[in-house]
Amino acid sequence: MTSPDTRAPADEQTRPPDPPDPPAPADATDPPGPADAAGTEAVVPLHRNRDFLLLWGGSAVSLLGSTATTIAYPLLVLALTGSPFDAGLAGFVALLPALLLQLPAGALVDRWPRRRLMIWCDALRALGAAVIAGAAALDLLSLPLVLVVGFTEGALTVFHGLAAHAAVPNVVAPGQLSLALSRNEARGRGAVMLGTPLGGILFGLGRAVPFVADALTYLVSLTGLLFIRKEFEAERSAGTGTMREQVREGLGWLWKHPFLRTTTLLVAGSNLMFRALFLVAIVLATDVGASSAGVGLMVGVAGAGGLAGSLAAPWCARRLGLSALVIAANWAWAVLMVVIAVSRDPFTLAAAYAAMWFVGPLWNVALGSYQLGITPDRLRGRVLAAMSTLSNGALPIGSLLGGLLLDSAGARTAAVALAGWMVLLAVAASVARTVRTVPGPANP
Repeated sequence: MTSPDTRAPADEQTRPPDPPDPPAPADATDPPGPADAAGTEAVVPLHRNRDFLLLWGGSAVSLLGSTATTIAYPLLVLALTGSPFDAGLAGFVALLPALLLQLPAGALVDRWPRRRLMIWCDALRALGAAVIAGAAALDLLSLPLVLVVGFTEGALTVFHGLAAHAAVPNVVAPGQLSLALSRNEARGRGAVMLGTPLGGILFGLGRAVPFVADALTYLVSLTGLLFIRKEFEAERSAGTGTMREQVREGLGWLWKHPFLRTTTLLVAGSNLMFRALFLVAIVLATDVGASSAGVGLMVGVAGAGGLAGSLAAPWCARRLGLSALVIAANWAWAVLMVVIAVSRDPFTLAAAYAAMWFVGPLWNVALGSYQLGITPDRLRGRVLAAMSTLSNGALPIGSLLGGLLLDSAGARTAAVALAGWMVLLAVAASVARTVRTVPGPANP
């Protein structure tokens, strides 16, 4: 799921003890224990796991660069055409692959070697960023070129992201999965916090500068991938069946697991609320006296809340049950949404908004650990793609809903409506038998 954040459901609690460890992936080491079986390797701590650090570090650098260009792209189009519509069109085209290509990308991620696929994605993304930088430097930029490169980079990012997420269980020990995912969450939140202002600063130095930096960050990621020793998938036979049959297999597997099916739908519902809330919170903040700088500070504090939640996720995981987490998270969001709806000063609003962002990573890590733990390696890309398509499909609807509510009813009424929606979701999570009786990860 995503948590409250502009990248998606804020896209997104308190974390349960990890579900019982699933059978180790093909090349994962067994958890440490008193020399039970001969030949058992000791588990390397995550901070000394060379392959994970290379994967994590390369992705962190490339995320920083791509986040910077999310600000630089609209600035570039505005400077090029002077049209806000063209800037919005460029953003829409860049995000379109995340909606259109998830399912086929998931099937191909399960069919092709994941590390090699990621290397090609980084190389082609670096080339695209270099093309934009070169065209900007030579004054040869055009809107069609920006749209083509933006769509291509967005498509490659879909493939890269699915492959990277599906690879994690193959580069860390099963007992480290929750910690690894929490580090990935922190990486993403940190990139948003640092990359957004960085993009504006670099663009101020020159139109080409953010895209040169972006190309270099992709090359850093590519270099790290070249030095990773482990494969990113278990041994598998060549894919059989048509693309449609393989996509249907991933969707069918997800549908047969009631807990994942229910939580995916809950994520979609909360993502809708979070995307609408992003606009509503900005208007509410100005209504209660926040300056434009104060609004920016509110979003920055919320990002820090998300980062703190990422770091707290493993600790919370050891103290809560998975079903309790799902129910508590939805009620926490409902209560905080009510606080936002009735807040009359910017400090209460900012604190409640940051708390919502804190809960998101706890939810992401908990559900992500459970889902990766029970999904067979050969299906991971497709199941991830199916869940992402279903949950993130609510994001454009949430954006549209937020705008409609603000136009027709005003910020305060819009916030009350979103609070009511979140209460309904919390009630649904509380009464759902599939949530209260979550199974263990055995027998995927």
